[in-house]
Amino acid sequence: MPELKCTVQTCVHNQQYLCDLDKIQVGGDNAKNPQETCCDSFQERKEGGYSNSMSMSAGQASDRSSVDCKATKCMYNENCSCHAGKISVEGGNATEAGGTECATFQCHCG
Repeated sequence: MPELKCTVQTCVHNQQYLCDLDKIQVGGDNAKNPQETCCDSFQERKEGGYSNSMSMSAGQASDRSSVDCKATKCMYNENCSCHAGKISVEGGNATEAGGTECATFQCHCG
């Protein structure tokens, strides 16, 4: 289970750079660089949604999360599971999943 750091502060699951989901999904079936990946688990935090997210969240925020990864060309992907020691999900002020990325992605192209 990778150590997960998330800088997507606009996501309802982000609590001080940690994720409250036990498992996230990274998209990017044909990705060849980090910009072609995304966190498919992203859900935009709406105005006032932060306090509400605590009661509806999937769990306690943690720096560990399972990663179901569809970016099959990534060197850390083994049978759609991430085996990197640490991953970083980035996206600043994203308003949709497409505005996020797995910055740890490294193409195993060839």
